[in-house]
Amino acid sequence: MRHGKKINKLGRTHSHRIHMLSNMATSLILHKRITTTVAKAKALRTYVEPLLNRAKEDSTNSRRVVFSYLQSKEAITELFREISVKIAERPGGYTRILKTGTRLGDNADMCIIELVDYNESLLKAKDDKAGKSTRRKRSKKKADETVAPKAEKTQKTKAIEEAKVIEETATEESNEKAEA
Repeated sequence: MRHGKKINKLGRTHSHRIHMLSNMATSLILHKRITTTVAKAKALRTYVEPLLNRAKEDSTNSRRVVFSYLQSKEAITELFREISVKIAERPGGYTRILKTGTRLGDNADMCIIELVDYNESLLKAKDDKAGKSTRRKRSKKKADETVAPKAEKTQKTKAIEEAKVIEETATEESNEKAEA
């Protein structure tokens, strides 16, 4: 029976699986996005997310623990300098799996696994969506009706102001004549 055996062995021995996941995690950290099969991506997610969470606290111990998993100085410096700053506020869920279809040779389900805060296209789409307030569009007929009365009002107010100015100048001239 298979009770309590959650780890997907991926058809590999323990040492091969651990080294493969370590290499994939290093590639994910350095390149921010990799293409792989869905099964490997799900196994990689459970492998790399605790490491990303450990990187939030930059201490000697956390660096040593992450180095014992990755065995790559370049990946460690990238993780603790750049990635940890971006994911500091995120409470979890640092990776995203996007399914891309099947592989041509063996029809395996393929996907892209990426770090969530490094997908520029989705971040731009989110910013654009935040800028829009409503999706409704005013009809041209209503827009013309609202613009036309405003134009008439502005013309009327200008005419009234000009009339007031003329009246004031006329009253000032008549007062000057009366005094003289």
